[in-house]
Amino acid sequence: MSKPKRKHPSPQNRLALGQQDRPSRAKVILAVALLTAATVIAYWGLWNNDFINFDDNEYITRNPQVQQGLTAESIQWAFTTGHAANWHPLTWLSHMLDCQLFGLKPAGHHVVNLLLHIANTLLLLWALHLMTGRFWPSVFIAALFALHPLHVESVAWASERKDTLSTLFWMLTMIFYTRFTQTSRLSWYFAALLALALGLMAKPMLVTLPFVLLLLDYWPLERISKTPLTKLILEKLPFIAIVAASCVVTYLVQQNSEAVKGLYMLPLKYRIGNTFIAYIAYIAKTLLPNNLAVFYPHPGDGLAWSMAVFSAVVLIAISVAVFCLHKKHRYLVTGWLFYLGTLVPVIGLVQVGSQAYADRYTYIPILGLFILVTFGVLELAKKYKWPPAALKIVSAGILLLLTIMTCQQVQRWHNSLTLFSHAAAVVKDNYRAYYNIGLYLSEQRNPVEAAKNFAAAAAIKPQWPEVHYNLGVELFRQQKLDDAIAEYHKAIDLGFTNPFLYNSLGVALEIQGKLDQAAEQYRKAIGLKPDYINARFGLAMVLERQGRKDEAVKE
Repeated sequence: MSKPKRKHPSPQNRLALGQQDRPSRAKVILAVALLTAATVIAYWGLWNNDFINFDDNEYITRNPQVQQGLTAESIQWAFTTGHAANWHPLTWLSHMLDCQLFGLKPAGHHVVNLLLHIANTLLLLWALHLMTGRFWPSVFIAALFALHPLHVESVAWASERKDTLSTLFWMLTMIFYTRFTQTSRLSWYFAALLALALGLMAKPMLVTLPFVLLLLDYWPLERISKTPLTKLILEKLPFIAIVAASCVVTYLVQQNSEAVKGLYMLPLKYRIGNTFIAYIAYIAKTLLPNNLAVFYPHPGDGLAWSMAVFSAVVLIAISVAVFCLHKKHRYLVTGWLFYLGTLVPVIGLVQVGSQAYADRYTYIPILGLFILVTFGVLELAKKYKWPPAALKIVSAGILLLLTIMTCQQVQRWHNSLTLFSHAAAVVKDNYRAYYNIGLYLSEQRNPVEAAKNFAAAAAIKPQWPEVHYNLGVELFRQQKLDDAIAEYHKAIDLGFTNPFLYNSLGVALEIQGKLDQAAEQYRKAIGLKPDYINARFGLAMVLERQGRKDEAVKE
């Protein structure tokens, strides 16, 4: 009886098993050292940057709970609050630890973010090599992740700690899951579940991870060809259950905070149209990362429908091409669907905030594009016998160019003025940029220039009540009382109910001698904030001037 022929694993399976490329310890150490050094060079000077006046105040500089560090009270707050329209207790705890170690000195906060980015880069290298068995391609993709300018926003923005921290657990989830598929040990499976849960407690962006794990089963792990699909899906049910719980919590928190824009505020047709544009915009910024800005205004009813239709056609064409080639080029499907799928939570179908898209949203998703392009180029190089030396030179050139661009982008994050001045210069009608420049100049006690920037923001977005209030404050500082009062009333007419606004209006009216009107505004301020001492004192002064001394004494 003849022996049965031994089946040799396919090339894809050899990749999945990591048998094609086993680097020496020296090469691994060299790659890790180079990635670390290159990332530090790209972000050199980050520790000299300041906090900015966009979200950093919510998360750090004006957050008393975070500033008290890790205490029983602050830890309880971290797990129970929906502050800043998110439930992410691990992110709050990391900010508290920073404040405990570094106080409000921004250097320490920025360095921790950079260290997390480096850790994410090295974990990505580990995950890719573990899954594909290709070491140097994995190094190149990790370098793209480390050095791409689109990632500066997630690293240089202190309050975007949720990006770098949650990604740490994303990478660990992929590593643990891969080890589970290679060993069938349940300990790795439960470790992956735990990493996912912790990641969701840092940012709900990880809700697409069960979908990503299925993609990895398709390529590069190649499980889908030898394991029934139903079994693979059942295997993901515990991951999906954790994600579902996170989705419910996130939605409730954001609904309560009014961060989610209702359909009446931003109709679905504009969201869908902008979604197509955003997908293409992210691809364009990945290939040509210039004119990056901290804020891109949503066009709303000014959406360019021709661009939306063009973008939709391009996306469909790429998707059709990818699936036509899927049998011989599985990495195309994984890379492309990774990109499309991981952007779904932040692509704008559920609109949170007033941005059209944001650089920070690409921190994870453009990994799909890196995978698609890197393995695609390697296959073309092999097919057409491109000289290896030329490929290395081009790769090094790309990484050097990205490093230079990232260095430049890091400098733009020096402070609020440099950041938002650049945003105003590269994005037309950027009302948020003018508004935040105004806030910075207001803090610097420059009412004339602050008022000019608030006026520019109000001219672009006249229905924004906060900008009218702040413009009123700067006009008041210039003793332009009539203009200030007019801006305060515009803010009130637009629905801005704020004790500080009513108090400011009361002061302006009191100076003009309109005592009854001033008293009315002071009372409104006290009604919203009963312990508002300035408003009570102002009301007392008005009552005294009116001869109502007993009432004044009570105040």
